[in-house]
Amino acid sequence: MASPAHDPRTAVAAAVKQYRADADVAKLLARLEAVCTETADPGALVAAVEPYREMHEVAGPVYERVVERDPENADALVALANAYWLTGRGPDVVGALASRALTADPSNRAAWHLWALTEPSPRGRMTRWHQVTTRFPADKLAHAALADNATSVASAENDPVALKLALGTYEMLLADAATDAERAALSNSLGTLRKWKL
Repeated sequence: MASPAHDPRTAVAAAVKQYRADADVAKLLARLEAVCTETADPGALVAAVEPYREMHEVAGPVYERVVERDPENADALVALANAYWLTGRGPDVVGALASRALTADPSNRAAWHLWALTEPSPRGRMTRWHQVTTRFPADKLAHAALADNATSVASAENDPVALKLALGTYEMLLADAATDAERAALSNSLGTLRKWKL
């Protein structure tokens, strides 16, 4: 077990606390780099940064070191890709990380989501989301993304096949909707789409 002086959880927590007090990004990065240098075990770094996974300025630098040391860790690749996405690193970099995560673990649903999200072409994105829904049929978020992207393709390209896909997907989501708000939103979307003449 790490001594208190070199406990990565304590060190990362202290770095975040200081950053919240002074908003000094350079100091935060230096402290995180010191933690990564002192901690050889990638698993210990993952555990240390987990509470701050949504803080991309904290997660990104630590997951960079984790991925360097454990390049086939799909969860770490996804976490790094997500941090990069939130900082605007672009679809090429994020998509490459998502693809690496899929190679490492083809069952990683978050990697599939990032892979679909980073496709720049609307039609390509629709196709990718369709692949995700085929692989994960119960994934409502993927079905919603498929419906939205199919709607975009139908609108931009006057594509009746994409419109049919959007309608069918929204109808399936409506049948499974759990709340009145979901049902109302989906019914409104369907009502609009059913009026389209392509």
